Amino acid sequence: MLPASFFDRPIAHRAYHDIAAGRPENSVEAIIAAIEAGYGIEIDLQLSSDGVAMVFHDYDLDRLTAETGSLRARSAAALGAIPLRHGAKGIPTFAEVLALVAGQVPLLVEIKDQDGAMGPDVGALEDAAARALAGYAGPVALMSFNPHSVAALAELAPDIPRGLTTCAYRGGDAEQLPEARLAGLRAIADFDRTAACFISHNWRDLTAPRVAELRAAGVPVLCWTVRSPEDEAVAREVAHNITFEGYPA
Repeated sequence: MLPASFFDRPIAHRAYHDIAAGRPENSVEAIIAAIEAGYGIEIDLQLSSDGVAMVFHDYDLDRLTAETGSLRARSAAALGAIPLRHGAKGIPTFAEVLALVAGQVPLLVEIKDQDGAMGPDVGALEDAAARALAGYAGPVALMSFNPHSVAALAELAPDIPRGLTTCAYRGGDAEQLPEARLAGLRAIADFDRTAACFISHNWRDLTAPRVAELRAAGVPVLCWTVRSPEDEAVAREVAHNITFEGYPA
């Protein structure tokens, strides 16, 4: 079950980032700003070459740093020495972020798909995340687009709330997946199998029948990513809480 703190404040997407203020996404600076503002924090995890959970969204370093190539090809120490664009700090480990947040605000953690096609070749990042969370006492929840990842978390960290990150799967990266796989993802067919307790759904697709069905059954519905007060008002007609960026929610 999600702790009550996941519903009583907005959740800052990739932390409270603002590059004009020197706070890149998923950065130490953005995390500190979110804590100071009292927001919940959403972050992303990727895996280093030496099996450490790193707080970073992309699979490659190019967009967010001056380096190039796969994040997974570098060690945690090497990644920590790479400054994020528009910031002063390096890429943090999940353990470092947990020590910084220290239960002050709720932490929503997305495990990025490591299979490459939403398949079953997962486990190492989920294990690294679970190990980092051992003994953490603050409000935290784990989620992933890949249901196999959520199922792995059920075994590795059974006491931590977990959910599915969901959307309509139309266009973009979805086009790379087989239609049969997309149908199951769109239907959120793995919700019960993974023992999920919430979803975080694309706010533009909150009127989907399956979302309504889950909500009617008492499943908490979070949503991503709201970028204006006007869109927030629309999203809150369905969602129990929002993940936001680009404005003070």
